[in-house]
Amino acid sequence: MMMKTAREQIVAYCSRMAADGLTLGTAGNISIYDPELHCMAISPSGIPYSETDPKDVVIMDLDGNIVEGDRKPSSEYALHSVFYKADIGACAVVHTHSMYCTTLACMGEPLRAVHYAIAEAGTDIIPLVPYHTFGTPELAQAASEALQTKSRGLILANHGMCASGDSLKSAYGLALTMEWCAQVQWRCLSAGKMNVLTGEEMAVAMEHYKTYGQKSDGTHPRGYSSV
Repeated sequence: MMMKTAREQIVAYCSRMAADGLTLGTAGNISIYDPELHCMAISPSGIPYSETDPKDVVIMDLDGNIVEGDRKPSSEYALHSVFYKADIGACAVVHTHSMYCTTLACMGEPLRAVHYAIAEAGTDIIPLVPYHTFGTPELAQAASEALQTKSRGLILANHGMCASGDSLKSAYGLALTMEWCAQVQWRCLSAGKMNVLTGEEMAVAMEHYKTYGQKSDGTHPRGYSSV
């Protein structure tokens, strides 16, 4: 079985998404990219997470060709692919319809620096991708253009969010952080006032993130959320 460990990780983290409030039903999807194989493992389409087995996870190349697997892959495989083609060091992507990120997406709002935790995405604003029908090349292309900002996360207009990382743990951590920041932003908007940090303030915060947390294998984790 190709990418056996990646498949097992995807099944495990998919099961966590509902418990962590990141999705409902079969909405959302997860992938892991292996740069040596030039392939990604991606969750299957429409199978309840509680019923998904590692063998259901599909292996694809970044051009959308199935390399191994009998299941239909997530309809958002092209959306995942553009993260791996972008110059942001992504090796995993978490796409969800979490409540507060999706609320901002439906308001036409990017995720702003109302809290310094947004630094986890490597940016001072997580861009809003214009609306396109889910699972289409047009959505993937729009996401690709937004990734030129070097943000590791995206808000998809009237749809949901995407978070990426150099591992599934870091991508999932960013998804949790984005959802928390989105809730804070929504509450600020509801209260009628937002104090958005400046680019200079966020630049300092992003420098501090380089040394945040305990060292692991000689490097510092970027994550704000504990996963």
